[in-house]
Amino acid sequence: MRRSLIVAVAALLAVAVTSSVALARVNVKSAPTATFSGGTVTLTGGNFSGLGNVPAIANFQVTAGVATYTCTNPQGHASPGQNPVAAQAGSISQADLGNADHNGRGTISSLSAEIDAPVTPTADEAGCGGSGSDKWTVTLNGLTATAAHLEITQDGVVVFCRNYTVDGPATGTAC
Repeated sequence: MRRSLIVAVAALLAVAVTSSVALARVNVKSAPTATFSGGTVTLTGGNFSGLGNVPAIANFQVTAGVATYTCTNPQGHASPGQNPVAAQAGSISQADLGNADHNGRGTISSLSAEIDAPVTPTADEAGCGGSGSDKWTVTLNGLTATAAHLEITQDGVVVFCRNYTVDGPATGTAC
């Protein structure tokens, strides 16, 4: 009986300890804001506390966008393409928030990411000329980022996550 009581108390103690660790949260002093400009999204102003001394890493990526093209017909006359083509997600930009050296307080001063151009589409995919035309030349005209994603991780665990869209709130929405 006494042994069962000791095991039960030990189990409750383990649950209490792990629960207090699980309840530890990152405190957002100021949410990072995203600014969209062409194919680039810049993140600024994130200020966090409660991160402890394990380095917190911000991973930021532009996840969606569109590419527009100029179509040049066989006679050399240029006209804009009719159908924007989906761009590819860009590479991930990373930054250490510096919390390990600042008593658990970390910041994102400025972090930028860009959208990648897709493989050049066919004339038909870009909306050039008549369907099936292979005589048109397709040239990238511009990239526009439309969505981005931020994750802050510590030891591979996500502690903060935001999604940003070009027409959404500058502080994004929780993931």
